Amino acid sequence: QGREAGTTLALSTRTVSSPGLGSRGQVPRECRAGSSSALLHRERHHFRPRRIVLIRHGQSTGNVDEASYTKTPDWKIELTPLGREQASRAGRELRALMGNCATARAYCYVSPYRRARDTLDLILAELDEGQVIGVREEPRISEQQFGNFQTEEAMRRAKAERASFGRFYYRFPSGESALDVYSRVSSFIATMYRDAHQMSESGVLTRETSIVIVSHGLSARTFIMRWFQLSVDDFELMSNQPNASLIVLDKQANEKGDEWYQLTPESFSVLNACGQMDPEHMRVGGPPGYESERDLVARDAGRVDADDLELMDDSTNSGDLPLSLQPTNSKDIAT
Repeated sequence: QGREAGTTLALSTRTVSSPGLGSRGQVPRECRAGSSSALLHRERHHFRPRRIVLIRHGQSTGNVDEASYTKTPDWKIELTPLGREQASRAGRELRALMGNCATARAYCYVSPYRRARDTLDLILAELDEGQVIGVREEPRISEQQFGNFQTEEAMRRAKAERASFGRFYYRFPSGESALDVYSRVSSFIATMYRDAHQMSESGVLTRETSIVIVSHGLSARTFIMRWFQLSVDDFELMSNQPNASLIVLDKQANEKGDEWYQLTPESFSVLNACGQMDPEHMRVGGPPGYESERDLVARDAGRVDADDLELMDDSTNSGDLPLSLQPTNSKDIAT
């Protein structure tokens, strides 16, 4: 596809701080994502960082004592001492994953919740400052909303009801359903994808960059569900990742130059702790029978179809509308 002239991304050298990230939260303005109003380029092959890493926050006080939610707002819940140790270990695992490549860098998105921000701060402490090219706080990857201050008995009843009703559609009283989280995470994926393009064009991101997302268990599962276009039945079988564990989507490529992301076997095993998920549904190629070049990447949400770009032309200045999330293409893109 031909390229359409886009806007020039203006950069400055001012620094910005992210609350809770300490001194390492100071990142150059030029390392932040550009405006989401920048024009999209119509081209078949889009920039893809080396990998996407989903990290759940370390153990929190709410994980060990649900009474914490009765007196502390969920977004202010802290890490336990064990959770801090777990976060530091996750930082060392991320460093090892990135390897010794001279151009290996990390660009990070983090939930505004304190336990997620503190987890990222401890992760960053395990990396060299030069390895971190930016940090962005992102409310759309926040924890599922369960209401305001919670009572233990009401929450126990709600969770029991959710188990019989279904985890994806059940809405907590005064809170959210997993469907609500899926919707905002889908919008975030679109922004993340545009950020990567804009920052790659400005020279900030390289093909050895890792996109690191520090958030919550449900946020990560709905990210996986949306990325691989899994069904609600698949979601119901998916397990929550352990605290401070890494779910890794590695970039793959074929001889034609097509690129896509695929879960590492270890990451699939974490999500499939129940042992009931079909690994064929987690492959980019989809179920057996997908044979064409287009089908090869049909189940990878990072793939922006040319038709989607046409539809996005008139909407790119109106905010963070999803890419490759047009209603007619979300499930039947290969048909």
